[in-house]
Amino acid sequence: MALPDPVQTLINEWSRFPGVGEKTARRMVFYLLRQEPDKIRGFGEAVLSLSKNIRRCSECGAVTDADPCPICTDPLRDHRQICVVENEEDCVAMEQAGIFSGVYHVLGGRTSPLDGEEIPEESLERLRRRVEEGGVEEIILATAPRIEGDLTAYAVQEALEGLHVRISRLSYGLPAGGSIGFADRVTLHMAMEARKEMNPAER
Repeated sequence: MALPDPVQTLINEWSRFPGVGEKTARRMVFYLLRQEPDKIRGFGEAVLSLSKNIRRCSECGAVTDADPCPICTDPLRDHRQICVVENEEDCVAMEQAGIFSGVYHVLGGRTSPLDGEEIPEESLERLRRRVEEGGVEEIILATAPRIEGDLTAYAVQEALEGLHVRISRLSYGLPAGGSIGFADRVTLHMAMEARKEMNPAER
């Protein structure tokens, strides 16, 4: 049975989401079709608002509806510590765990030669600039405990070469091959407390 073009188009778009296959996408679309027009319209408006109202913080790179973001402008946060994460999901996981009171830097990518991925150069330059402006005492690398996370951590360390700032990385508690975004509060707390310094000779 051939589906109407608008239905098939939405299925195709939805199936491009991570972890969503064609069958799941089709189920979601048909679920929407069973809803009242007002609910469908509300869902569409919520999606459109992402492009209209959401931007990236000019300081940390996190998604926000205000620039700078609330964390960067919070005077109660410890601006001497910057926790570097690969993406926004990792930042949310750290916040929900409630184990970090500093500020963040969202790289917006990772180093993965096999996937052809690189950290945006502008993000690394912005991080270096934040350290050069002074007041930052420690960079905490919260990258995933797998080979891509290792490469990403070393890329950040290289970008900060020559600067007098302590660089540490989350350690014990995170399983090899795991993800920051899926770690629970206890695991993240253990990893934060047992972080290891990466550049002791440069202090």
